[in-house]
This record gives sequence, C-alpha cells and structure tokens, in this order.
Amino acid sequence: MSCILVLCTRVHKYFSASTHVYINQADADLPFVQQRKKVGYLRRQEISIEDIARAAGVSHSTVSRALRDNPLISADVRERIQQLAYEMGYTPNAIAQSLQRRRTSTIGLVVTSIADPFWGDVMKGVEEVARAAGFSVILSASHNDPDQEMTIIETFHRRRVDGVLVAASRITSNYRERLNRIRVPTVLINSQAESEGNLLHWVSVDDPAGAQLAVEHLLQLGHRSIGYLGTGTRPRSNRQRLLGYQSALAAAGVSYRDAWAVITPGDEASLEEDVAAGQTSLPRLLDSGVTAVFCYNDMIAIGVLIACRERGIAVPQELSVIGFDDIKMTSYVTPPLTTIHQPKVELGRLAAQVMLDLLHNRPGRNYTLPPTLIERASTAPLARD
Repeated sequence: MSCILVLCTRVHKYFSASTHVYINQADADLPFVQQRKKVGYLRRQEISIEDIARAAGVSHSTVSRALRDNPLISADVRERIQQLAYEMGYTPNAIAQSLQRRRTSTIGLVVTSIADPFWGDVMKGVEEVARAAGFSVILSASHNDPDQEMTIIETFHRRRVDGVLVAASRITSNYRERLNRIRVPTVLINSQAESEGNLLHWVSVDDPAGAQLAVEHLLQLGHRSIGYLGTGTRPRSNRQRLLGYQSALAAAGVSYRDAWAVITPGDEASLEEDVAAGQTSLPRLLDSGVTAVFCYNDMIAIGVLIACRERGIAVPQELSVIGFDDIKMTSYVTPPLTTIHQPKVELGRLAAQVMLDLLHNRPGRNYTLPPTLIERASTAPLARD
C-alpha cells in the first residue's frame, strides 16, 4: 500500500518547522468530503507525544520533557509545547506514567454499600485529601461479605493501586496469610474486626464513649428504664456500644435488665434491614417497660419512629428515642432525631492522611475520634404520672 507525502507550507503558529502529513493512497482517491471525514476520525483518535512532536517540529524527548516541566527545556519552549498539547487535545497516558514513577496515584476504597449515607460523608473526606495530593479514588462495595472484601483488596492490589482504605472491615486474623501478600498500605475505617490493631492501621470513632453520652443524656432527662436496640451485623461496634450503654447505667446506679437489650440478627447491614429491625423489635422493648430507647444507629431509630407512629405512640411524650451516627436525614424525620454525631468527613480525611503518610515512608498513626451529642426533638424529660 503506497502513501503520498504532503509538505504543508503553513506552519503551526507556535513553531517554525514544517509539518508532514501522510495520506494513504486509497484515501487520496476518495472524494474530498470523504477525505475530511477520514481526517475527522483521525483527530478523534488518541493524541500521542509523537503527534505533538511532528506538529511542533521537535524531538519526542523534547516534548516529553516539556510536558513534565523539565528545567532542561527553556520556559518559553515548555509553555509553547504545553499550549500546543492542550489545543491538540493531548491526554497523558496514566499507565505509562505509573510505570515510570512506580506509582499509579490511585487509592482503592472498599465500603459495605454505596447506598449507605454514612459512608457517603466518609468518602467525601477521603476524596478531599486524596485530590489535594493528586490521587484518584476507586470505589467498590463488599456488601458485608469478608470474602468479597478480601477479593476486592486483592483486585485493587493487582491493579497496582498505591493504597487501600477499607470501611467497616470484617477482616480477621484468618486472612493474615492473604494480607501478607498485599504489598500496599491498607488502612481500616471503623473496623468491625476484633484483631485489626495487630494487622493494619486504623481510624475509628470511640463507640463506648458515644453510647455513654446517649445514655447519660436520657438519665439526665429522668429516665431509668432505658432500652438498647442493637444489631448483629456490626459485631465489634455493637458490642462496644452495648458495653458503653451498660457502663453508663451502672455508673448511675441503675440495675441493668437483660430484657432491656434486643440484638437483632441480620446478614446485609443494609438500610432496609436496619429500618426493619427497629420496626419489628420495638414491641419486645415496650413489653419490658422501657421509657426510652438508645438505638445502635440512626436507621434503626428511624424504624422505631415508624413503629411508634403505626402504634399511636407519641415520641417523645410517651417514649424517648436516640440514635447514633447523625446522618443527614435525622434532621428531616418527625420528630427530628436526637443522636450521637460521628465525625464522618474527618474519619475519611484522617484515613486518607494516614495512607499518604505510609506512602511517603512516614510513621502511620491510629486514631480514635470523640463523638458528640446532638439534641433534637425525639427525647424529652420522663413524664410523671
């Protein structure tokens, strides 16, 4: 197949060299309109450094250095080449760059569910820090399955991410051998595994302290019969919040009764499952005579509010309800939900910062963040008969 070499007498406005355009012989025989379509198609193809070098009349290495702001190339030439690359629609090849730098500038983030509003705020914090450091974030969901979680981490590793963040991890020491093969830093956020302190770095909220804040608030309102509605789908944080709840009762001299605590089983740790847990478990707590309920999280508390409305129970006049997390919708339910605020965005920021510290060979720290009480309208002083 032969080609025609056309020497263009019009030079690019940034450079004095002529531009050589190669046209296939078959294309030269096409009508003019079809030739223009062919050229339009070529322009839609990926622009390479070679294309820029031909247009500028300089070497491949000169363009490469100019695009990397190499001081070996004069500032004037660098600026003109970069402007030309922009006008031609050049996009750097991230794969090629990663091979040169031995870094991909990507972080893998594993969450239990992309539908959970809690993790949306955590992701915001992760992306703020990552973007400022020139990193991109790749997201995947484990759906509360530890095997799937481990598979995602291994997939991220094969794709050469620089680090992995795992939210609500279920990873245990049973995965130690597989974790040892992962050659990238891994940081856990609000882990549900008991042994993460021995395996990986972590960032979490102080669950026992948050539970104590919730119960102390109800005690100050005069409540003494206080229930706890928990979940079996987040074993570690549920256990810690239950312990904090029991500790606050004991500190106030209130004898704990087993009937006051209901732990609902589950598999998904989904919003729907949490709301259903609140709806179906409320009758058991009411039968135990509680006047207030501390819920493991806000979605369970919202399920309790729904069940109260269906039963004609006035909140907070007849039953006080408090949640945990402070997701955005707690301000919009009726009545607005009193809850324990987790610094979700800050959790994400710190986890990303720990990751960056590890990537730059700085010592990694573990963080436990303090929760705070957010008072709204779902709790009130105990009504006296």
